[in-house]
Amino acid sequence: MGCYDCCMRCLGGVPYCSLVATLLCFSGIALFCGCGHQALTETERLIETYFARNLQDYITLAYIIQYFQYVIYGLASFFFLYCIVLLAEGFYTTSAAKQTFGEFRSTMCGRCLSSSFIVMTYVLAVLWLLVFAFSALPVYFFYNMDATCHTIDVLTETPASINQLCVDARQYGLLPWNAVPGKACGMTLSTVCKTREYRMTYDLYIAAFAGAGITLLALVHCFLHLAVNQAYLRRLGHREKEWGYDLCGRLQGDRGEALCSPYPANPSDSAFSFPAGAS
Repeated sequence: MGCYDCCMRCLGGVPYCSLVATLLCFSGIALFCGCGHQALTETERLIETYFARNLQDYITLAYIIQYFQYVIYGLASFFFLYCIVLLAEGFYTTSAAKQTFGEFRSTMCGRCLSSSFIVMTYVLAVLWLLVFAFSALPVYFFYNMDATCHTIDVLTETPASINQLCVDARQYGLLPWNAVPGKACGMTLSTVCKTREYRMTYDLYIAAFAGAGITLLALVHCFLHLAVNQAYLRRLGHREKEWGYDLCGRLQGDRGEALCSPYPANPSDSAFSFPAGAS
C-alpha cells in the first residue's frame, strides 16, 4: 500500500460531521462562557455606578452574578470533556470508519453506549434551549435601553420631554423596588449609553447570545449525526444476518439436500473407532 492510499484510507475514516459538531460546540461554549462572564462583571459595575447608591440595594444581584459566574466555569469544563467524548464516539460509530477499518459490527456494550450518548445529547439540547432563551433577556434589556437612548438623542431640542424617558432597572428585577435611584432618565441615561462600559457590555451580551445559539446548533447537529449512524449500523447489521441466511439457503438449494456436518454425530460410527475389547 502506497503513501497516497494510506492517507486516503486515514482521511476516509475521519468522522467529518462529528468533527464539525465538536468545533461548533467548542467555539460556541468559548464564546458564551468568555463573553458571558465578562458581561456579568461589567453589568455589576454599571448597576453599582448608575442605578444604585447603597450597597445593600444590589448586594443580592452581586451574589447572583457571582453564582452565575461559577456556573459558567462548570459549563466550560463539562462541555470541554463532553465534546471530546462525543468526538471519540463519532469515530467509533461513523459509517466511514466502519467501511474503511472493519465490518459493520458492534458489540452490545457499544450499542448501549451509543444509545446513551444519543439520549444524553438530546436532553442537553433541550436544557440548552432554555439557556439560549435565558441569554436573550439581557440582550432585550440593553436593546430597550439603547432604543431609549436613541430617542433621547433625537429629542435633544426638547429637554422637558427627555426627562420623562427612563430605564428602570427595578422593572426588570435587577434591583429591589426600594433601591435609590433605581433608574436613569434623560441626559443621565444618554450619558450612560455613551460610556465605553455600556457599549462593551451590550456587545458582550450579544456575543454570548450568539455563542449559546452556536452551541445549540452543535448539539442538535451531533444528536442527528449519532442517531443516523446508530440507525445505519443497525440496518447493516440486519442486512448481514439476512445475507447469511440467504447464503445458507442457496447452498442447500445447490446441493438439493440439507447441509450436514462432515463429522459423525456418534463417535462409534467413525471409521477410526476401535473394535470392542481392543486395548
